Amino acid sequence: MSMHGPIATHRSATGIPTGRLAVWWVLASEIFIFGGLIMCFVLFKLNGAPGFEDASMTSTAAGAFNTFVLLTSSLTIVLAHAASERGDTGTSFRYIWFTIFGGLVFMLVKVYEYTGKIIHGHTITENVFWSFYFTATGLHALHVFGGMVIMAFISFDVRKNYNLHRVELIGIYWHFVDIIWIFLFPLLYIANF
Repeated sequence: MSMHGPIATHRSATGIPTGRLAVWWVLASEIFIFGGLIMCFVLFKLNGAPGFEDASMTSTAAGAFNTFVLLTSSLTIVLAHAASERGDTGTSFRYIWFTIFGGLVFMLVKVYEYTGKIIHGHTITENVFWSFYFTATGLHALHVFGGMVIMAFISFDVRKNYNLHRVELIGIYWHFVDIIWIFLFPLLYIANF
């Protein structure tokens, strides 16, 4: 069986493929970024910082819809990975683009939400809640966008039957993005403790 791609993709001193190890290292660093942000949010809220009553102004319906979109897109990237494992590059390519479409829908909902908030005078500088809201959801949206761009590049390699292992790697990243949203959605849209 011939391998396509650079040799570094196929060797590993740890017993873990190099690409997978790299993705896990990146995600470990991301956990510190989002974990710190979420912990600060919770501590400010528990200590009664002013402005957290504005959480009632977020759109739970938009947040719930975006949760559904991201979870569905996680399914499609799993299906893309399964297809690539079978060598069905056409199906894998299509499922990758279904996932990208899910990311696009997520981003459009965020634009709709942000526009509504800003029009009503809620900006990142209004109070602590809106600072966290825009920072956390904006940083998350940046990760969604980055994942979409990487997936687009990977999809064209998949179409050429090249570097199919990267579908798994972007899938791991995409699941991480979903997990972060699973934390952000209840904190920013539902929990008013």
